Amino acid sequence: MKTKIIKIGNSRGIRIPKSLIDESGLDNEVELEVRDDEIIIKPVSSRRVNWESAFKKMALNNDDILFDSASLSQQAKWDEEEWEW
Repeated sequence: MKTKIIKIGNSRGIRIPKSLIDESGLDNEVELEVRDDEIIIKPVSSRRVNWESAFKKMALNNDDILFDSASLSQQAKWDEEEWEW
């Protein structure tokens, strides 16, 4: 499908037919990406969409322990004794 680039203030834009927007799942906010000589328009993805399952998997593998002051104090000791300031 071809469309014209139109002037919108100091910027440029395109009109996207409703049928394409509905088919692509685009909403009010999109991500734009330039790849080679193409502009990619895609729906905004939720950055945290799979975090819950990842945390559950970490807990099953006992990989969900937070660093505490004891483990950090060993790092601080190395910084004080070994690092040249």
